[in-house]
Amino acid sequence: MPCLTVQLEDRSYPIEVGSAILETTNIFAEHIRASSALVVTNSTVAPLYLKRVNDRLQHISKLDHLILPDGECYKNLEILNLIFDKLLADRHGRDTTLIALGGGVIGDMVGFAAASYQRGVDFIQVPTTLLSQVDSSVGGKTGVNHPMGKNMIGAFYQPKAVIIDTQVLSTLPDREFAAGMAEVIKYGMIYDRVFFDWLEEHMAEIMARNEHLLTKAILRCCAIKAEVVAADELENNSRAILNFGHTYGHAIEVAQGYGNWLHGEAVGAGMAMACQLSYDHGWLSQMELTRALRLIASANLPVAPPSGMRGEDFMRYMALDKKVSAGKLNLILLKGLGAAIVTANFEQHLLLSQLNQLNT
Repeated sequence: MPCLTVQLEDRSYPIEVGSAILETTNIFAEHIRASSALVVTNSTVAPLYLKRVNDRLQHISKLDHLILPDGECYKNLEILNLIFDKLLADRHGRDTTLIALGGGVIGDMVGFAAASYQRGVDFIQVPTTLLSQVDSSVGGKTGVNHPMGKNMIGAFYQPKAVIIDTQVLSTLPDREFAAGMAEVIKYGMIYDRVFFDWLEEHMAEIMARNEHLLTKAILRCCAIKAEVVAADELENNSRAILNFGHTYGHAIEVAQGYGNWLHGEAVGAGMAMACQLSYDHGWLSQMELTRALRLIASANLPVAPPSGMRGEDFMRYMALDKKVSAGKLNLILLKGLGAAIVTANFEQHLLLSQLNQLNT
């Protein structure tokens, strides 16, 4: 079973990847030191995988579970508080372990709950969507949304392990699968041109859910993220490249209402907009721009923002982005495929021109 490590000194942890590992291995035993655990999942995932996970946790003397509603619109402080209510009502102490069984929403909320409950308890990520397997489960970003901005309330808090069962992707709806591909494509665009080329060659098979190729893609994405996080855990500098397309994308999600556009759909459109702005700066060639947009579209992702969303909508929400520093917006742009930069020194008039075109 392939295993990667996120190297963070005393906070290092493994990413274990395999097919049917939730069904065929006692994968949790080596990662849980506590005698109590709380599995947190949602109403979509619970009927599919909660029993399977509980069956692998029979060595835990006190095992509880909590089922939350499913959807980005529930990623807020009110729903987060249900986790604390459950922990307190069932008398979980500081030695408990939280297990996040679900996609990015569950992973982010459970991680934030673990960071906060009694000032920090262990947690394990068991991601069940492609997006969470290749991105949100790795790196320790946790939190909830605010009506004015996505992921604006949270903490950096690393899991004890990430356990990825590739077989669970067989039950993922097509729209959710495509949304996850946005993050897969992102890694090729920002970090690894060879991987970008490989995705171009194999996209049709990946979209058909060839498990061998999917596993290769997941492993490469996790390896890239592990390298980037190890170099800049708290996103003080280089880690910000992982937000490629997200500044535009988060503005789309907030403006449209959380959940109306999936995160990956918004990131797909955001990456297309970031590629276009990179081209406008002369940093991408016409051929590179064409290839980038074609790859995004080949994953059944949008390459343009929602119709009716205007330039001022983007400016309003981008001004609240977490990458605003000293009053300046930092954007992640490309200087060629596979080479991202974080910069506040982009040409403002080119960004304004791009956004103003949405008003015509």
